[in-house]
Amino acid sequence: MQDITGFKEQMNTFGSKKEPFVFLIDFLTQEPRIFDFKNSKNEILWRTPRYSNSVPSSAKSSLTKWKLLPVSFEAYLKGFSLIQQHINNGDSYLLNYTQPTLIETNLSIDEIYYLSNSPYKILLKDQFVCFSPEPFIRIANGKISSFPMKGTIEAEIKNAEEIIISNSKELAEHNTIVDLIRNDISIVAGNTKVEKFRYLEKIHTNRKDLWQVSSKITGELPENYTHNLGDIIFNMLPAGSISGAPKKKTVEIISEAENYKRGYYTGIFGVFDGKELDSCVLIRFLENQNGLKVFKSGGGITFMSDAGTEYQEMLKKVYVPVN
Repeated sequence: MQDITGFKEQMNTFGSKKEPFVFLIDFLTQEPRIFDFKNSKNEILWRTPRYSNSVPSSAKSSLTKWKLLPVSFEAYLKGFSLIQQHINNGDSYLLNYTQPTLIETNLSIDEIYYLSNSPYKILLKDQFVCFSPEPFIRIANGKISSFPMKGTIEAEIKNAEEIIISNSKELAEHNTIVDLIRNDISIVAGNTKVEKFRYLEKIHTNRKDLWQVSSKITGELPENYTHNLGDIIFNMLPAGSISGAPKKKTVEIISEAENYKRGYYTGIFGVFDGKELDSCVLIRFLENQNGLKVFKSGGGITFMSDAGTEYQEMLKKVYVPVN
């Protein structure tokens, strides 16, 4: 395990030398890892919108079984109620609450990686597969951009787009995250602004199509920013969309309420090509736990949240993006 200071310095060194690398950071930043850009196939397979170190598989497998064995609503409610107590006490006003769901499927995590269609895909050998629709930060030409994703609805619902955009709870949650990310970016960049607010993207899954709501926030980095890539990344962790606000206290509550280890789930994966950096939040995440497949998912909780609705939203996100 590499200490955080050494890890940041390694990222800064690679950035200053314009040397490409790939990185993986867990939610609690306890097990960060750096991989060689070109020679990482033996440990990790990945694809971003621009790059990949893997080729399509010729395997003929298909998804024929996908059974969910989630935590009970009673177990979910225990953590939810604790979170609401903290919210009522003013300790947090938005918290991303997640839980594990056991999955029975005919596919291995390797097969799911190759069959999935997603902007970002990561397969850490024998450990997890992730097919994330959510960018974390992108850096290009001195500009940093972030794309927090908050708000999900089934696309087949009548007037789904209007419903999700007009929902007051979703609006309040999204406003909070946008404000949080804007503050995070302002720590490392100037001229921070919201360029696009609450736009919709459709996601195709093996269960139902979903609409997701995102925003785009940007800032201008100082000269020689590549010398400080590690500091830039770690100043913004954990990602606001999968932690909450205020961050420090909310992360403490998450640990108390969830009662399980997120690990790399809701951490960060990223690629630096020598000039530009692209990264994603590790959501839509299926983990191999001693032969058992465990999907980790959740959603944002505020004082307006309903436990039953949030429980169902958590389950809606248990999918693979396979047509």
